Amino acid sequence: MQPRPFVSRTADSIPPSGIREFFDLVATQDDVISLGVGEPDFPTPWKICDAVVDALRRGVTSYTSNYGLLELREAIAEDIYKRYGVEYDPGREILITAGVSEGMDVGMRAILDPGDEVIVAEPCYVSYKPCVVFAGGVPVVVATSADNDFRLQAAQIQEALTPQTKALLIGYPNNPTGAVMSRPELAQLAEIAEQHDLLVISDEIYGHLTYEGQHTCFSSLPDMKPRTLLLNGFSKAYAMTGWRIGYACGPAPIIEAMMHIHSYTALCSSVLAQVGAIEALRNCEAEMTEMIAQYDHRRRLFVNGLNEIGLPCFEPRGAFYTFPSIQGTGLSSGKFSQALLLEEKVATVPGDAFGECGEGYIRCTYASSIDQLKEALSRMAQFLDKLDSGKLPVSYA
Repeated sequence: MQPRPFVSRTADSIPPSGIREFFDLVATQDDVISLGVGEPDFPTPWKICDAVVDALRRGVTSYTSNYGLLELREAIAEDIYKRYGVEYDPGREILITAGVSEGMDVGMRAILDPGDEVIVAEPCYVSYKPCVVFAGGVPVVVATSADNDFRLQAAQIQEALTPQTKALLIGYPNNPTGAVMSRPELAQLAEIAEQHDLLVISDEIYGHLTYEGQHTCFSSLPDMKPRTLLLNGFSKAYAMTGWRIGYACGPAPIIEAMMHIHSYTALCSSVLAQVGAIEALRNCEAEMTEMIAQYDHRRRLFVNGLNEIGLPCFEPRGAFYTFPSIQGTGLSSGKFSQALLLEEKVATVPGDAFGECGEGYIRCTYASSIDQLKEALSRMAQFLDKLDSGKLPVSYA
């Protein structure tokens, strides 16, 4: 007798990540310019690496508290207060996680009971809805659009509310669109959260990568700290993606519940990554500022280039992504990205990987050198010329 599959219905219901699925195809190609992976092209600042090497020499290789090193939690609390004026108790209101992704996972499992609904604004990062489902919740999708630069509207939340709504999940600056919401716009969401007794899970991993004006930390809004789970980390602003170090800040009961789950599954984040994060907060502001300035320069160059070659693109105000429209080409997002990769060796991510409302768009990161961005634009222009002249294989249609 053949054994049954043993895979749970929940796990089987989740499709593979649209990002990873596409990059399985990228791995089969040579001479590819990748505009797909959301990863800084800068190395981790040497100060951080040196601090970790020194910690290794001193034998700092043990477990830490399930909450994470107190010194790191204190540094995070100090940094958030300095930037946004929000006070968090390092002992009870901060948890160190293995990146924001783990924070999202344990956060959802800590707050959701079966059937609880979470409003999710799309396009969004690919893990948002799966994390809700894995926790037994029900994601309720609200689609943003290019008509308002992919900013979530308060009226959309009102329409999506039901008696089962427990939380609102947002991520600004946004991946994949680069959209940013102003403080008054976020205040409208906060008012709804207050009126309907909702928790707001705010993924602010790209908060430092805000190019015009100041980033608004959601928990800094009036009366929002008690009903905000703030997620952030070091991957993007400090070029520490592979270090897998993030944190969650929120009401003590939620953070304690998250810590219980974290203690059984991850136990603690890497002590060396935590040492590196302390150094990042204490001594790497200048390096971070320089990286952000470089991203800003690339952002303007690449957005202008996309519009010039005929791919309409609104100006992203944060993160390091563009989300140009390919609707005028007659190809789906998937077909466009596949054809662009195979014909011109430029890798992008189909917009529908981030939700159905992303169809008709592609995500391109500008976390690449100026030379590579210019070459990518040249190849994309060649591709569009081939498309216009009917020189592409009919298999792409």
